Amino acid sequence: MSDKDEKPSRISLLERAAAQLSRAEAQPTPALRRVPKETPVAAPQPGPQAATDATADGETDRIGAAPSAPVPVEPKSKRSRQGMIDLAALRDLGYVVPDSPATATAEEFRIVKRQLLINAMAEGPNRIENGNLILVCSSQPNEGKTFCATNLALSIASERDLTVLLVDADFAKPEILSTLGLEGGKGLIDVVADPELDLSDCLIRTNIENLSVLPAGRQHNLTTELLASERMGRMIDEIAARYPDRIIIFDSPPCLASSSASVLALHVGQVLFVVEAENTKDAVVRDGLQMMSVCDNVSMLLNKTRYAGVGRRFGTYYGYGT
Repeated sequence: MSDKDEKPSRISLLERAAAQLSRAEAQPTPALRRVPKETPVAAPQPGPQAATDATADGETDRIGAAPSAPVPVEPKSKRSRQGMIDLAALRDLGYVVPDSPATATAEEFRIVKRQLLINAMAEGPNRIENGNLILVCSSQPNEGKTFCATNLALSIASERDLTVLLVDADFAKPEILSTLGLEGGKGLIDVVADPELDLSDCLIRTNIENLSVLPAGRQHNLTTELLASERMGRMIDEIAARYPDRIIIFDSPPCLASSSASVLALHVGQVLFVVEAENTKDAVVRDGLQMMSVCDNVSMLLNKTRYAGVGRRFGTYYGYGT
């Protein structure tokens, strides 16, 4: 091939290459994307509004996340202790046991409690302040006040619309727990002495549905002064008002043997004064009643009586008479 034949061919190839180059330059070239390496980002300093919120589990929310609503924390529930009363043993000792067959003692305490309950629930002009707080007392020891206080509480526990709290307030010689077969623990005097202690922590719920027990608590040298304190007064008022369907029975020490009895009488609405028949002298009864005169509503209960004649005892009707 001659030089004349090769020249047009070279020019043609050059022209086509230049044309392709021009077209390539005319089209837009997509920008290259550089994928950056992951690098830690510095956390911003917390401003006036905190960027981290503590969760209920103690963890911390991520920066920038919306603050979560606080989770309410349930307060610790205060639970009374549980106690089991041996009902069969209690019945054998002559006490009134709910749902047991009728006895002379059960009928007698039905009569005793009814007037006390009428006074406790009275409204209007007949209303008695703290009428649902009843103090069971006697002039001297061994007249049967603890027996009567326990039976009164057991009888009221049989009521369908009421509950009863039996308080062992005989701090020198507490007998309620041993009578019912319950274990000891903190009680009334501990609550009065310690402002951090709650009353509900000392209560004993029993297997008798409507009956709870409050022990006397530890021995204290200033029992009378604690009972006369402002804290005791506030606590008594709270007990009386918190449960309108609850009757509170206080087993008090003998009023001529302990000054605590007359101080307790200041707080209650009713006093049931127990007198041992044919044994307690008239002068002793009068002195005891004088000590209880700080309460306006005092009823007397003659205990350990012996009836003569036929048909005068409830037990005769129910087959328990002799």
